[in-house]
Amino acid sequence: MSGPLAGMRFVEMAGIGPAPFAAMVLADLGAEGIRIESPRPGLMLGDPMRDITRRGRTGVVVDIRQDAGRELVLDLVAESHVLIEGFRPGVMERLGLSPEACLARRPSLVYGRMTGWGQDGPWARTAGHDLDYIAVAGVLAHIGRRDQPPTPPLNLVGDYGGGAMLLLVGVLAALWHAERTGEGQAVDAAMVDGAALLMSLFHSMSAIGMWREEAGVNLLDSGTPFYDAYRTADGKWLAIGCLEPQFYAEWLRIAGLDGEDLPGQFDIAGWPVLRERFAQAVATRTRDEWAALADGTDACVAPVLTMSEAPEHPHLAARGTFTEVDGIVQAAPAPRFSRTPADAPGSVLASDRHALLAWGVDDARISALAATGVLPD
Repeated sequence: MSGPLAGMRFVEMAGIGPAPFAAMVLADLGAEGIRIESPRPGLMLGDPMRDITRRGRTGVVVDIRQDAGRELVLDLVAESHVLIEGFRPGVMERLGLSPEACLARRPSLVYGRMTGWGQDGPWARTAGHDLDYIAVAGVLAHIGRRDQPPTPPLNLVGDYGGGAMLLLVGVLAALWHAERTGEGQAVDAAMVDGAALLMSLFHSMSAIGMWREEAGVNLLDSGTPFYDAYRTADGKWLAIGCLEPQFYAEWLRIAGLDGEDLPGQFDIAGWPVLRERFAQAVATRTRDEWAALADGTDACVAPVLTMSEAPEHPHLAARGTFTEVDGIVQAAPAPRFSRTPADAPGSVLASDRHALLAWGVDDARISALAATGVLPD
């Protein structure tokens, strides 16, 4: 493995959502991971061999409700720098794999915990999903157009932005501490906390009177005519995001609107006029005609591409933003490093009990565990 995390090992307790995504990123950046799967799997979203978030690490099915299974996982923890789990609070404790139990095996371990509500608080053990967490965090209310219901932003804000990414920040910060002191610790990453943190800019804007709580009337929520998407002649969409006056002037130029008597950019009373005129102008060309016209300019105009179209965009193709592994198009590892570049992403690997060999578990023990049902036969 190459990448900035080469030499790091982690144990992942298999689940869905942000925890496996975080494990994927660790593997992308060079860490060696082993995924502990249950013989009683929960929610499965189609063929697991096509689940990109499982790429780059091996898996093994272990019955951790048996003492020998729990002991096996603790032995793997002793060989690891990080453990990642995404269960409800108390589950790992009931399984005998609490932070205390794991840190007893490896005192420098970073124990990453990913939940929606956090490890404590009155809702800590309550079920929820991404949409619930961002609703309570004060995010969802501000994603939507005026007089329209809030729009779920996929599951990017809670599960991934406020969840997996903040878990990764916490894990890497704790690793830095462990590297200097030898002291491990648990990282309590909650999606509700992370989603709230992502709203920092908007709390600042509200504090200085630049943000209203009504959705769809503000600078970045479709309230302005120069930060929105417009339908093109072929029924597709063009994104216009020219906030700064010099970029706004460039948009007017390429749209052929710079000679018209239009309201000023920040004349709020004139925004309905600007929006109508922009819509009329955009509707005169196809999306790709606009993309060609805006190419190389500072108009801050971009075609709205679907996920199947994005890999073909010239800029993304030139950077290798997407790649193909085992016939599946997917995003390449990110970010990029000048001294320790990461390899191409690994394949999605089938669970195999023999993956334990690389972690120091000998073949005789693997066979004995299989004979007792701890491992698959």
